[in-house]
Amino acid sequence: MKKFVLSLMGVFVILSVLLSACGTTPTAAPTQPPSGGQPAQPAEPTAPPAQPAAKQQVEVFSWWTGGGEAAGLEAMIKVFKARYPDIEFINAAVAGGAGTNARAVLASRLQAGDPPDSWQGHAGQELIGTYVAGKQILPLNDLYESEGWLKVMPETLIPLISDNGNIYSVPVNIHRANVLWYNPQILKDNNIEVPTSIEAWFAAMDQLKAAGVTPLALGEQWTKMHLLETVLLGTLGVDAYNGLWTGETDWGSPEVKVALENFAKLLTYANTDSASLSWQDASQLVVNGDAAFNVMGDWAEGYFRELGKTPQVDYGWAPTPGTGGVFQFLSDSFVLAANAPHPESAIAWLKVAGSKEGQEAFNPVKGSICARTDCDKALFGEYLQSAMNDWATNQVVGSLTHGVVANDSWKSEIDTALGLFVQGGNVDSFQAALVAACKSSGPCQ
Repeated sequence: MKKFVLSLMGVFVILSVLLSACGTTPTAAPTQPPSGGQPAQPAEPTAPPAQPAAKQQVEVFSWWTGGGEAAGLEAMIKVFKARYPDIEFINAAVAGGAGTNARAVLASRLQAGDPPDSWQGHAGQELIGTYVAGKQILPLNDLYESEGWLKVMPETLIPLISDNGNIYSVPVNIHRANVLWYNPQILKDNNIEVPTSIEAWFAAMDQLKAAGVTPLALGEQWTKMHLLETVLLGTLGVDAYNGLWTGETDWGSPEVKVALENFAKLLTYANTDSASLSWQDASQLVVNGDAAFNVMGDWAEGYFRELGKTPQVDYGWAPTPGTGGVFQFLSDSFVLAANAPHPESAIAWLKVAGSKEGQEAFNPVKGSICARTDCDKALFGEYLQSAMNDWATNQVVGSLTHGVVANDSWKSEIDTALGLFVQGGNVDSFQAALVAACKSSGPCQ
């Protein structure tokens, strides 16, 4: 019996050893030392798979979608792509003359914290009174220093893009707002000289109207504001016009009322379908021989050339009546968003926008002159060469419609007053609304 118990205990011991062996993870064989007899180093932890690098890109916002404007932008984009082939250019242009639609979209994006990397903005109060005041863009002093732009940008332009010693945008061009475009053949057929005064302009349009010719081509509302600013300048003169934007000229004065009456009379000579026409549509009425006159900035000339029209044959130009010797200007520029998603790519775009190569590619096509003072004049056509000469020699004043003289809030109130007037208001009510707008958002508080 004793032997049996001992034998049984031996079986249990053997089974325990076997079960223990089954539950144990085998030990890995020791690593052999490498040749040379040195002990092996511990294995490095395996790194996670490398992630592909984020693609470089830059989103640029503008309202250049038609006519010579889009072609000019594409010419500058071509320069950018040649310099920076690894950066994808996202053209976020939104249609709408003078930026009426684009700037509304931009405002929504900025409010939502979703800015493009760079956007088009007008030099002057639109830039300083809106984007700088709202802390939505960054200063570019270092870029101006590294690129040497202060040596080639007009001294008169720098204050319009600066605040408290900081420069906030890169101007790409200079445009003239106070241009009267006309059809030479219509004027010749009706024995009419190009008018230089508002009174002579009225007389010419009376004659054209009697002959069954549409005297004045107009488009949507912003083109009417554009006409209004040239009439204010032509009626009031340089000093009183400038005083409107500084508070030195009374918006309620008899002189301003005369200007508004001139504007009201001009509207009676215009095409009846103006509200449904873009600026391109209205401009085309002139070069196609369907209207005699149109008031539009000189981007219209880029559009005329894109249509294949010939200067001094299909179209001619002059300062708007009453504004001889005065250059009513605006300047398109690009900014760096305060929270740009791709700031380095945005800086690359700004370098091209401010470069001689970029501006020489852009402006002859766009229908504008370079902001830089060192562009090759031979690259520009007859009209733009005349604009260069006038820019250098004329008195210079700023545009209302295109952001130089009034901030967005003030301009918006003027636009509202204008819309009510165009729909059937009277001059007295219009003038009262302009007085109120200056007190509300301008310098007349």
